[in-house]
Amino acid sequence: MQISFDDTIANVLPDAALGVLTCVADVTDNPEGLEAEFDILIKTLAEQYTLSSVAENPRVSSTRKAYKALGKDPLKYRNSAEAMLRRIAKGNGLYRVNNAVDINNIVSVSSGYSLGSYDMSAIQGNIVWKRTPDGEKYQGIGKDVLNIEHLPALYDDLGVFGNPTSDSRRTMIEKGTDKRLLYVIYSFDGAGQLENLLNMTQSLLERYAAGRDFSKSVLTA
Repeated sequence: MQISFDDTIANVLPDAALGVLTCVADVTDNPEGLEAEFDILIKTLAEQYTLSSVAENPRVSSTRKAYKALGKDPLKYRNSAEAMLRRIAKGNGLYRVNNAVDINNIVSVSSGYSLGSYDMSAIQGNIVWKRTPDGEKYQGIGKDVLNIEHLPALYDDLGVFGNPTSDSRRTMIEKGTDKRLLYVIYSFDGAGQLENLLNMTQSLLERYAAGRDFSKSVLTA
């Protein structure tokens, strides 16, 4: 599996980059250690952020600017990191899904970058990151059909499946052993922090999801 940048991303967003991690893991309910780590992080972030200060996070800000450059209103279609940080700032905490998805969310709210996590068994062929065309839609996770036109999205041979706002139901991660997983960190301010965040993701997966067979890379436009 290869991941490439389409010109609709590379030519418009020269600082765009992706952190990519693949692994095999066992997807379960959260073990106690992960649940405790998540609770401490949310408490810390709730004390750190207000609703107005979330937008000042430089990673959130760079994603907002990228959306504008692609023709998407970032206030109507908030990126997932911003949406989660706003929920935390309101005192609402975060929902729990499973260990693989919650590790995704820990890295996201810790950094301000949006992440996507995908079941590789549902992905066919190579992946291209590109701006979605007019009228593009898909079934979101836990949501109705979403209008995802003009977002920076991942496509495989079957079509679009992920973007920094909301991922598709087709590639969602469900419980099971020996799951082949793909994590993508969406950056619009360069690749400088991505290696450290990939290492953080790997460490969490090793500790809390029996993560193994890791492959990591940083891709730039």
